[in-house]
Amino acid sequence: MKSDTNMTNSYASGRRQFIKASSAALGGTLLYQLPVESGAYATGDDTLKIALIGCGKRGAGAAVQALSADENVKLVAMADAFRDRLDETYGNLKKIGNVKEKVEVPEEHKFVGFDAYKDAIALADVVLLATPPAFRPMHFEQAINAGKHVFMEKPLASDAPGIRKILAAGKEAKKKNLSVVVGLQNRYDPVYQEFVGRLKDGAIGEIISSTCYYMIGHVTLLPRQAGQSEMEYQMRNWRYFCWLWAGSPAGLQIHNTDVVNWVKGAYPVKAQGVGGRAAYQGPDKGDIFDHFYIEYEYADGSKLHSQIRTIDGTYNQGGSFFQGTKGSGDMKKGLVDMQGKSLWRTRGIKEINPYQQEHDELFAAIRKGKSINDTEWAAKSSMMTIMGRMAAHSGQMIQWEDAINSELSLLPERFAWDAEPPVLPGPDGNYPIPIPGQTQVL
Repeated sequence: MKSDTNMTNSYASGRRQFIKASSAALGGTLLYQLPVESGAYATGDDTLKIALIGCGKRGAGAAVQALSADENVKLVAMADAFRDRLDETYGNLKKIGNVKEKVEVPEEHKFVGFDAYKDAIALADVVLLATPPAFRPMHFEQAINAGKHVFMEKPLASDAPGIRKILAAGKEAKKKNLSVVVGLQNRYDPVYQEFVGRLKDGAIGEIISSTCYYMIGHVTLLPRQAGQSEMEYQMRNWRYFCWLWAGSPAGLQIHNTDVVNWVKGAYPVKAQGVGGRAAYQGPDKGDIFDHFYIEYEYADGSKLHSQIRTIDGTYNQGGSFFQGTKGSGDMKKGLVDMQGKSLWRTRGIKEINPYQQEHDELFAAIRKGKSINDTEWAAKSSMMTIMGRMAAHSGQMIQWEDAINSELSLLPERFAWDAEPPVLPGPDGNYPIPIPGQTQVL
C-alpha cells in the first residue's frame, strides 16, 4: 500500500503505518473482556458486528484497532468505491495476528460503488467511516438513522452544509444513546490529557497566543491512467481536490488546532490568512494549496497562528505551541516559566497508543450501555479548519457565523463514475486554483 503522504516525522506516524506495526501492537494490546450490564448492548451471541466503509490505509488501520478493542467482535462487511482497495485491505487484514480470525467477510458482503455504504451499514452494529471527508455527512447520517454506533475519521466534512448535517445526526445519536468516536486521537492520549489539564489550570498563566505547525513533504499523486473518467481520477487522488479532502487545514492541521480549541474551551470567532501553490505546478495537480498561513482569533482576543506546508525538501515541523503570561509550553519541552525553568515534563506518564485507546473506549462504552459522543466538538474543530481555508482562498476576514451558515456546497450534483466533478481541468490539464480577492467562499 502506498504511503498517504511523504511524512517522515514521528507526529505523522500511527494508523497509516498499521501493516508495519500491527504485529507488535496487537501482541501488547489489552483486550476488553467486559460483562454485559443491564441496558448494555447485546446480540444473541454477544458478538459486535463491524462494517468498514472506506478501505484505504486509514480504514485498514481503524479496522485493526476496532478488532483489537474487544474480544468478541468480528468484521462482517466492507465497502469502498474501488474493488482493488477493498481486496487489498481484506488480504492484509487476513495476514495480521489474531485479527485475521475476526475477519469474516464473505464475498456477498463486499460492496463496491458510491452506494455500497448502505448495504454494509445494514449488516453491522458498529460502523467505521474512513472515506474521504466529502462523504462523511451522508455516511454518518445513514449510520445513525439505522441505529449504529460509529467511529469516524476526521475531518467530518468538506463544507458548511456537510458540517450542519453532521451536527444534526450527532444530536440524533444522543437521542438514541449511540456512541460516536472521532479520530482526533490526541483527546484520548493520557499525556495530552495531562498537558491540556495543566494549561487549563493556569500552569503558564493566561494563554495569549498559540502556534500550530504541520509542515511535511508532498502529498502522494497517482498518475492518470488511460480510460479513467475524471471522477475516478479525482477519487483516486482525493487529497488534491478541495471538495474531497477539504484542504490541508482540515486534512492535516486539524490535529493540532483541535488541541488549541481543547485548551481554550472555545472555537475561533474569525480567521484571515494567506496561501498558494509554490511546488504543485503543472497538469493533474488538482486545486489545493501547498502552503497556508492562517491567523485565527478567539472571542477573548487571543490568536492562533497556523502554518502548513506540503513541499518536499523543506523544513519539517509539527505540533501545538503555547505562550502564556507566565511561561510557554509544548509537548516536546513540556511547560517552562519565563526564565526557561521547567515546570512540568511529559516524562513518567504512561504512554499508550491513542489510536487504539479511542477504539477501546468506544467498545467499552457500547458494552456498558453508556454512550460517548464526540460529534459536536469534532464538528466544530472541523468547521474551524474549513473557515481557515475559506479565509486563505478568498483573502477575506471570515467570521464564524458567516462560515458555518454558508449554503455553498463543494459537492457534485450526483455521485457516479460518469458524473461531472465540481472542478474540471482546462485544455492544458491544469485545474482552476482559488484566487484571493476573486474566489467566492460564502
